[in-house]
Amino acid sequence: MENKNARGALSMTKLSLPLILEQFFRILIASIDTVMLSFYSEKAVAAVGMMTQYVFFVNILFNVIAIGTSIVLSQFLGAQKGRDDLNAIAKSSSIMVTVAAAAMTLAVIFGLKPLLARYTLEAEVRDFAYNYFLIVGGAGSFFIAFGLLQSAILRSYGYTKEAMIVTLTSNLINVFGNAISLYGFFGLPIFGVKGVAWSSVISMVASCVILQIIIRRKKDICFDLFCRCKIPGRFYKLILSIGVPTASESLSYNVSQIVIMAMISTLGTFAMSSQVYTATICRFVFVTAIGIGSAVQIKTGWSVGAGQEQDIYKKVYKYGAVATACSVSLVLLINLLRSPIIGFFTKQPEVVSLVSTLLLLSIYLEFGRSLNLIYIGALKGAGDVKFPVLYGMFSNWVVMVLGSYILGLKLGLGVAGFWLGIGTDETTRGIVMVLRWKSKRWMQKALV
Repeated sequence: MENKNARGALSMTKLSLPLILEQFFRILIASIDTVMLSFYSEKAVAAVGMMTQYVFFVNILFNVIAIGTSIVLSQFLGAQKGRDDLNAIAKSSSIMVTVAAAAMTLAVIFGLKPLLARYTLEAEVRDFAYNYFLIVGGAGSFFIAFGLLQSAILRSYGYTKEAMIVTLTSNLINVFGNAISLYGFFGLPIFGVKGVAWSSVISMVASCVILQIIIRRKKDICFDLFCRCKIPGRFYKLILSIGVPTASESLSYNVSQIVIMAMISTLGTFAMSSQVYTATICRFVFVTAIGIGSAVQIKTGWSVGAGQEQDIYKKVYKYGAVATACSVSLVLLINLLRSPIIGFFTKQPEVVSLVSTLLLLSIYLEFGRSLNLIYIGALKGAGDVKFPVLYGMFSNWVVMVLGSYILGLKLGLGVAGFWLGIGTDETTRGIVMVLRWKSKRWMQKALV
């Protein structure tokens, strides 16, 4: 049991730092992708941007299984369950993602044209959108699904550094492929949006292959898809009982963000631009809390599985304090340097003024968001999923959407009112999650 004991003793720094860097690289390279595409065609940017929303929803579907697998597996590892149980979890999740990927591929092939017909688009934008999503969402579904699952399994065993390296490698392959497709390097023809789409798929294939090689080399990882172990039906139910609510919360949050953006659009272009720029800047603030929150979820799963609830109960407060201090410090630093940072995005005086105001309000928002990311991660890792999900969905719509509408439109505070509404949702929800953790009710929710 040496490896398993070593896994439980893995420091939070070693577990969380690769997760933080992985999130940072994802955001950075996604931004580079957008800039590269903008040099090729504004219509291509519009088409790919529109279909990226659907790629995100595809990811949510597959994350139902990946997140459920991660939490169940973490607790089973903490409980030092045998290889048969661990293989059964991996095999049942693999069967589910295969079925989901096949269903998604068929849905894209037969449903994409009717979907795009509901949009009023220029012919060129429609063609770009169709070609991009047919390749990424159709041909790429299997690789998206297995990439997410294999990464989740690797992280559950504590190999977050390896998962980060694979993500970085995959993203660099994607950027290199985009450069060839858009700029015709090495004397190759310009492939345009189709080339960008195939570049994404090739990077996904590379990710899956590298992840599989790493998993096979790690002798403690149980991922034998051809083992003859029987898969009890309870494993399917257990994974879905965690994954479905978590994905539902993510879906609810992102739909509520779309509704808020639609309301902000009534305030004009300056308001929309300031919202987008501020959100883009703040992504680099909360990467630390996201990484620590993911690590806390894994660590809590191990501890609860091992019956060490009291130990992790105290440690989560320390992790939460560190994450909150990091987020608040970063957002304060950005406020001190806001003039050159905002100047990188825009020189428009009205937008500069609005973004400056929103960055000040972001101190309130990021304080609450850090609490959310840490304590919700801890609760989910403990198996206490329904409470944070149901309360989160309630808060998203009642506090954030309704509150933003009242503050921003009814009381006339404009985009600052919307930012206050979002901040109030994050902060009040974060406080509720801290109280839930303090109540220790999560100690009755173990999955093992």
